[in-house]
Amino acid sequence: MPTKTMTFGRKSTTDDVLAGIDLTGKRVLVTGVSAGLGVETARALVSHGAEVIGTARDLAKAAKALADAGLESAAVQLVRLDLADLASARSAADTLCADALPLDLVIANAGVMAPPFALTTDGFETQFGTNHLGHFVFVNRIASLMRPGSRLVMLASSGHRFANVDLEDPNFATTAYEPFIGYGRSKTANVLFAVEFDRRYRALGLRATAVHPGGIRTELARHMGGEKLQLLFDQINADLASEGKPPMEWKTPQQGAATTLWAGLVADADEVGGRYCEDCQVSPVIADGSIGFGSPGVRPYALDPETAKALWTRSEEWVAESFDLRSPKH
Repeated sequence: MPTKTMTFGRKSTTDDVLAGIDLTGKRVLVTGVSAGLGVETARALVSHGAEVIGTARDLAKAAKALADAGLESAAVQLVRLDLADLASARSAADTLCADALPLDLVIANAGVMAPPFALTTDGFETQFGTNHLGHFVFVNRIASLMRPGSRLVMLASSGHRFANVDLEDPNFATTAYEPFIGYGRSKTANVLFAVEFDRRYRALGLRATAVHPGGIRTELARHMGGEKLQLLFDQINADLASEGKPPMEWKTPQQGAATTLWAGLVADADEVGGRYCEDCQVSPVIADGSIGFGSPGVRPYALDPETAKALWTRSEEWVAESFDLRSPKH
């Protein structure tokens, strides 16, 4: 992977960041290839020679979405994965481990945003159970396939600014459910997972980072409806106006997936390892108490190493499974 980083930014596309890079011989796994950023990420990787394994809950939908993006049916190996069902996460991981083929990059792209309150198959709040715990089990179970020098990229969000994780009440058993608080918790968890994965495994040659793709019109917002989406958009623009900045512009999927590929394949590993990135840059830490979606930045709690360790421990308790590649049993 390249060690020299060119300067990219908010409007850079997947083709910009991968320009001149030959990924022949690289194997990349992308979760959530049935729509939006997952499809674009797969397309860009395949176009540069990578072998791509894509997961989706609905394989027929994924196959159609990839075909619509111009990919031949054999271009992406599809594996069924329902992140809201830990049995499915374990089964999908077992399928990949049985093949015993190495991975150079794992992109945890799939997710859900702001649905009505519900529980996953295993009894976890939908967003935390899907976005965090589903990936926690799946990624840890395939981590042994990752070659030294490989990376994990967790798709997080500026939505992490809505809330820190709640290690005592992850399922809103004693807290009133607010869709975006749930989303914030799950996205903070995605960042913290990357922080702890990177800390644990950097000595083994594995690195991890979290990225915010930006605002893109995708299926992710399907639970919000036009009115709620417009209110969020208006709030972001109000934040920007208060900072004397121009209104927000939606990113294209090509721009949205650029940071994922930059962090996974282009940026220096020590630059992005254990960090949070957006607009093809490492984000500044912002400590002020407002939501402040107008400008780039990551909350300190999302990068806190002690919280990251505690989340890992609690997550193992919740899913009743322990993970550590440093252990002889692995």
